Amino acid sequence: MARSKIIKKGIAMKECPPDKVQIARDILDYLARQSHAEDTLEGIIQHRVPEKPTSQQITLVKEVVGDLVTQGLLERVKTGDRTAYRVRSRP
Repeated sequence: MARSKIIKKGIAMKECPPDKVQIARDILDYLARQSHAEDTLEGIIQHRVPEKPTSQQITLVKEVVGDLVTQGLLERVKTGDRTAYRVRSRP
């Protein structure tokens, strides 16, 4: 299986499968275009899979969001009991 790297604003994401690459690009693009610049995991899933998502689709999106956080491309923002994600600003 071919592996790719995500390049977003000069930052490379570790190698990952092509389907995850496309999902990661979509998530980064979606969050970068948000007027409020962040969304919850549920909101991100709803954006990626507008119809009723399968458990496999939910798991895949969760994995990609986790990978993006690990790579420093997204950051978690906790407000009370709510967790949102946004594109990490570059210093």
